[in-house]
Amino acid sequence: MNYCSRRSFIKGSGALAAASIGGLDTLSATTLKQPVGLQLYSVRNLLPKNFQGTLDQLAAAGYKEVEAAGYFGKTAADFGNALGKSGLKCVSTHHALTELKSQLSQLIEYGQALGLQYMICSWAGVHRDPSRTGELNLDDWRYVADQFNAIGQKVKSAGMTFGYHNHTIEFGTENGVVFFDELLKRTDPKLVVFEMDCGWVVAGGHNPVEYLSKFPERFPLFHIKDLIKGPDGKWRNVVMGKGSIDYKPILRAATGLKHYFIEQEEFQEDPMTELREDADFMKKLDF
Repeated sequence: MNYCSRRSFIKGSGALAAASIGGLDTLSATTLKQPVGLQLYSVRNLLPKNFQGTLDQLAAAGYKEVEAAGYFGKTAADFGNALGKSGLKCVSTHHALTELKSQLSQLIEYGQALGLQYMICSWAGVHRDPSRTGELNLDDWRYVADQFNAIGQKVKSAGMTFGYHNHTIEFGTENGVVFFDELLKRTDPKLVVFEMDCGWVVAGGHNPVEYLSKFPERFPLFHIKDLIKGPDGKWRNVVMGKGSIDYKPILRAATGLKHYFIEQEEFQEDPMTELREDADFMKKLDF
């Protein structure tokens, strides 16, 4: 999750000159039509201190949609009421696979009450052989994919869509097979979608555009973050536009995108100030 390498994305050709170019129109830039969303993990330290106040500040900062990362001990009614008061809509939620395997019925019931459209597995971490520990191997990822299909069927029957959110570990390989590629191959597109964390795809040494070009409809959700490499060789999360990731070609390739959530996992200054900067950047970003 911290191995982001600087990628050079292929930029599209510039706008065509309008004058005397027969049959060609000037290409005009566009901005995202989706509402600005935030993964609430970004404010995980603020919500327990002032739940309603934090949501109100996010709305004032320009956010319209959120993705939950835990429910902070609140009932679905209380969670939903707090969102409603702030004018925010919760579209999606994150749960680890261990939670989904042990509490799926309860989580589905909560999600339905909250009006979720998506339930996303935020972390796999389950071995086919429970006696094994450590990193997942290819056989484990195949087992995980089978679990996703089974969970996806139940979530779909409940009126929501199930998906998986990547980090960097999914871009490991075994015998030349990329784990993430195996997940795409082994999961049923009718039952399992993917939430592309663009930053961690780049951190895993891959180009989001390549996946989006091949499988555009499998990535209806995005996590948007910017990363920069420090002197120690480690990558850290920074305010949008201050890192190394060029989102313009990524967004041009994201033809199946339905919702995106900014996620800033660490801050240099006041979190709410930086989150406002993130929202402003995405609202103004043209591609």
